[in-house]
Amino acid sequence: MTKAPAAAGLRDALVAAVGAGALLDGEADRLLASHDVYASGGEPLAVVRPADIPALQAAVRACTAAGVAMVPRGGGASYTDGYLLPGGGHVLFDLGALDFVEVDAANAVVRVGAGTTWAALKAALDPFGLRTPFWGPFSGIAATIGGSVSQNTISHGSGRHGISAGSVVDIEVVLADGTLMHSSPSRATRSFGPDMTGLFTGDCGALGFKAALILPLLKAQPAFEALSFAFETLGGYHAMVSNASLEQLDDEHFGVDLVLSQGQIGKQQGIGARVGIARDIMRSAPGFFAGLRQLASMAVAGEGALTAANYMAHFIVEGVDDQEVQAKAGRLRAIARPIGIEIANTVPAFVRAMPFAPLTNILGPKGERWVPFHGILQHDQVLPFHEAFTAFLADRQAEMQAHGLVVGTMFSSVGSTGILYEIALYWPDARTPYHRATLDEATLAALPAYPESTDNRAYAEQFKSAVIDLFGRFGAAHFQIGRAYPYRDRLDPAQAALLRAIKAQLDPRGLMNPGVLGL
Repeated sequence: MTKAPAAAGLRDALVAAVGAGALLDGEADRLLASHDVYASGGEPLAVVRPADIPALQAAVRACTAAGVAMVPRGGGASYTDGYLLPGGGHVLFDLGALDFVEVDAANAVVRVGAGTTWAALKAALDPFGLRTPFWGPFSGIAATIGGSVSQNTISHGSGRHGISAGSVVDIEVVLADGTLMHSSPSRATRSFGPDMTGLFTGDCGALGFKAALILPLLKAQPAFEALSFAFETLGGYHAMVSNASLEQLDDEHFGVDLVLSQGQIGKQQGIGARVGIARDIMRSAPGFFAGLRQLASMAVAGEGALTAANYMAHFIVEGVDDQEVQAKAGRLRAIARPIGIEIANTVPAFVRAMPFAPLTNILGPKGERWVPFHGILQHDQVLPFHEAFTAFLADRQAEMQAHGLVVGTMFSSVGSTGILYEIALYWPDARTPYHRATLDEATLAALPAYPESTDNRAYAEQFKSAVIDLFGRFGAAHFQIGRAYPYRDRLDPAQAALLRAIKAQLDPRGLMNPGVLGL
């Protein structure tokens, strides 16, 4: 970064903004910053890691004055090119140091730094007996709250409370000129006039950088039960889940096919055993004897719970007491009874005990490269898409075998109106700097390693792009848009004009994460 005079001037300004220790421009730092879980992009000029909001504002002003693009990064567990700028030459803003938690129990809100992980927030709220409505994705050990709200995400708490975007009252946003703006004029509600907070959810940092967020709080419910059901067909799974979502019975649920159940889910359970899953189950159970019963049922089930049928649905229901939980669980069983069978609840019990598991799933169960992608479908499009995707796979079996490509699927309802259909790809290829920086040596040593294969990688990208196009034919929406999914092209002319006008007002030079959302 110090070779060009303009870059040298920017470097001095960034050092003045964040301090010399918070600016990283060594070759290894820039190389790592050009990779995410899946892909690589152009190298940034430098990485800055502001320690507080004024430092973030000053660094943004410095980049704007120099006319240099800025790209935000949260926990780094992205796989949609959200923080990868193809041409490079930008400054990457690592917001992980903005990791404060300020609990305001009297007003039932918590203010968090954008770089706070969901796991850290849970640890801070547990002593108060509190939680946020949505309380994090499975990757919450690394995923940050600012990143999740920027990308839109789903998992813990989504059964009753929706996605990450719905669990935000106010966002403190740094705009392209360095101004700090609150998205809501009130902390009591974000529904005070037009919903400007919603504008900054799912924006991938294109409209401004999140510095802090105000989230609502709920009393954590102590009683729970984990349930699992098996179905021979996706139609059976969909019928059960779509009916259950209408009644908002579960706090969270997810479905997996046989490939993922035996592969990634089984792999995580092996990790759980090594880190003391029994202890965690006893700690999370509503009582001592309930914990013993759970451990006994898991021991009896063994691996059978992972291979019960082609599709499995896993639920966690919560309540103020066992009576409420049993009523909800009984209703779930009644919905499932005509179309599926109940199986051992090993998988959701594991998730309840360890909601934020280590990030070993960034590689496949046999050390393969991995990328998931998805579409959110209306209910009447789920089975037609599934039939089209099944035919798509059948037509490509020979190619997939030649490139070692394996496919698994995962599912979840998105409120009562849609189904998230997620596809995971695995293929043999070399690890990247991201994998080597994220996983410890023992984990990497326990997995097979593969030589670099540009052919396999190119085929995986071609396959992924073709399925994203297929999703589009069925009207699918997407979370975590980044640069991986079409968005601007899906807008009608009036919608596109409004989006461009908002971008021009907030970021007139187009310097904030250019290219995401198709901007």
